[in-house]
Amino acid sequence: MLIGDVARRSGVSARMLRHYESLGLVRPTGRSGAGYREYSSEDIRRIFHIESLRSLGLSLREVRRALEDPGFTPSELIDDLIRKTRTRIAAETELLTALRRIDAAEPVAWEDVLQTVAQLQALRSESAGKRQRAALSSVAEAPAPVEALVEAVLSEADPNVAGALRWALAQSGDGGLALLTEGLGAPVAAVRKRAVESIAELPGGEATASLRDALANPDIVVRRYVALALGARGVADAVPTLIDMVVEEANDVDAADALSALASDPVLADQIATRLVDRLTHGSVASSARRRLAQALADIPGTAASRALADLSRDEDRAVALTAAYILKLRDER
Repeated sequence: MLIGDVARRSGVSARMLRHYESLGLVRPTGRSGAGYREYSSEDIRRIFHIESLRSLGLSLREVRRALEDPGFTPSELIDDLIRKTRTRIAAETELLTALRRIDAAEPVAWEDVLQTVAQLQALRSESAGKRQRAALSSVAEAPAPVEALVEAVLSEADPNVAGALRWALAQSGDGGLALLTEGLGAPVAAVRKRAVESIAELPGGEATASLRDALANPDIVVRRYVALALGARGVADAVPTLIDMVVEEANDVDAADALSALASDPVLADQIATRLVDRLTHGSVASSARRRLAQALADIPGTAASRALADLSRDEDRAVALTAAYILKLRDER
């Protein structure tokens, strides 16, 4: 078969076939009477083998070794190709993400594109100062894509930078809420914590609804941050978790403050007092927890809280009794 026929049937150009011949990869077995190259069935089979190996990413040098070296074992080379391919895919994925974010920014001119690229690079800078400045400037000077801000805040370990990023996200509305909500289910605990802290600073009912759903999150740290955020928003669903936090001495001061804020609603005040009393009557509550519950009752208005404190003033643990009596005295003075 002549070179033109081989090119048509194999899909390999005549120029590439000649290149293979110059490298010694494929040598036509014969020549026609007119001096044209003639390829045998075995030559054509070898061409297809070459193309198959090239499709895996092998160089022509590696292809030749694979076909001609009897001692060649493919496993090491294949493992290397897998590593290189993964690296290439990661790089291409990063590029695609950047392009999508630039497109979402709806640039009008190339200056807009360059500005967005600069923002994306600054958010990934090794300098905490640069990352913080990028977050702060993203609100007015050089708006950054919301997706980039979410990615940055979920991976940010520096508390100052994280605070700037949360503020920037809050200024952008709830555009990043869906991505932050996904972060609540991340496999890394630190990411889940950053996600809930960021959602807590977003305004609006949708963020509140997301936080309410997160009260059922399997991560207790997430549930506690959610409860504090919902308490600040006046959501009664947070009360059971807040009381648990007081009992378990987990951010108990903040939890008590949140209960006090919720108790500004008279209806909620009675509910909170009732729940606190229920925990106090539970036989397994340690004296240290009773003392914290007494302190939490201090700022809960109403007779139910006062009666509970009166009972605690006769507690068998002297520290609990003294704490409750002191709180009752302050309540009477007010």
